[in-house]
Amino acid sequence: MITPRFSCSQTDKSIIISIYCPSVRASDVEINVDETLFSVHINPYFLRLNFPHPVVEDDASSAVYDPSTGYLTVTLTKEVPGQEFKDLDLLAKLLAPRPSKTAPAQPVIEVLDSQDAAVDDAGDELAARTQELSLEQREILEAAENDWQLPQTVPEPLPPLETSVERRYGFLDMHSGYFRHVEHTENEVNELGADAEACPPHERRLRRLRHEEQKWDEDHYMADYADDEYIQELIAWPNPHLTSSDAFQYTEEENLTMLRLPRKEYLATPEQTHNLHLTLLTLLFAYAYETRTTQHDPTPESAWTISSLTPAFSALDPPPYGQPSSNPSEFTEIELADTFTASYRRSLSFPLYRSFALAEACRADVAALLARGKRVVTRCLLEMKNILDHHDVYYVYSKIWVDDFCVWTLAYASDDVLAELANAVGGLRMNKGIIGWDLEELEALTREDAERSPDSDDESEDEIERMLPASLP
Repeated sequence: MITPRFSCSQTDKSIIISIYCPSVRASDVEINVDETLFSVHINPYFLRLNFPHPVVEDDASSAVYDPSTGYLTVTLTKEVPGQEFKDLDLLAKLLAPRPSKTAPAQPVIEVLDSQDAAVDDAGDELAARTQELSLEQREILEAAENDWQLPQTVPEPLPPLETSVERRYGFLDMHSGYFRHVEHTENEVNELGADAEACPPHERRLRRLRHEEQKWDEDHYMADYADDEYIQELIAWPNPHLTSSDAFQYTEEENLTMLRLPRKEYLATPEQTHNLHLTLLTLLFAYAYETRTTQHDPTPESAWTISSLTPAFSALDPPPYGQPSSNPSEFTEIELADTFTASYRRSLSFPLYRSFALAEACRADVAALLARGKRVVTRCLLEMKNILDHHDVYYVYSKIWVDDFCVWTLAYASDDVLAELANAVGGLRMNKGIIGWDLEELEALTREDAERSPDSDDESEDEIERMLPASLP
């Protein structure tokens, strides 16, 4: 079945769905309304939308087909007049399946009152003597009271049985099989080689870090630090997504792309949702770097740049990179620093322009994009998807990461959480020392060399003058 192009709007009492389905017979239209779920079938088109609030099909509802334009316009009545239906412009969210009904809350025990049991003097003396016993003596005492059965503990559970050598990866570890023949492709960013399908997560991280150390070039970094005129131009470049004051509206091309996104329901745990937000930071950092260095004009190298700068792409190694947060609803400064450290290291090891100041500008872009909300973030992801989809090899990273991120951001991400994350990222202080490559020492050596260079040039000119023959009288 074909998903048609559509748009939704609302009045105070109604929801209007405009569906483009040319060359069909109006008598074949089948419409079904079930609370928040709306579906329409007219061969060969099928559309199912899940609204945030219930709608009803009553006498005020209507369906009108205009054969001259090919548009079917369906008007449904809001169950609660005046209720606002938010996010009607987020087509991927409307197309997402209806969320599963949550399980009923587990029964809990509430302590209303408590009191200490009365004990006699002999009991007090026994309790005091028991407190003075060592751990071993108390265990023996307990064993004597329980027919000499010594206390036992349940052994640690064995690791899960692996029935296949393949390891899952990608968004929520949902994917596998995309790299079975990677050795026969020209995938220059794959850091796992032919072992990509079987490499366990801890090995992926070790290989990524080892590859970053191999690609790190002190001379390249010092050269870019000494001659940074063009890099300063890139840093000063204004990002149009952050400077535009126009009302936000997706383009027709973006709407068509969202219609082709997968229709999935993501049952992520709070910990997984937390980690997805961290992974989103690395994707936006790679996007920000590519956008700044090309000034929003992608080149044939753009797909390579994005894939190289994203650890979840090149090494299938998403965050967290340090100690995970104990509270999934909070983003600590340490874990944010660990996340951006991975992105900074890659921006200083792989691409053409290697500058800590440029990396800082990209982090500021990430914070500003998050502050604009999930619509702008989704637009950035759609642009990233478009770049990857047009590459013969790197399109695979769009399939295992970006497609799902687009759907998840539209349907599940919260503007409030993104705003909170934006504030945390914007206020983060990245110390050069945590990168691990003595950046401050290298910069100091570069400055010292620059201060000595003018004197050396003057001495060279004096030597040349002394070597020239004396002028004739």
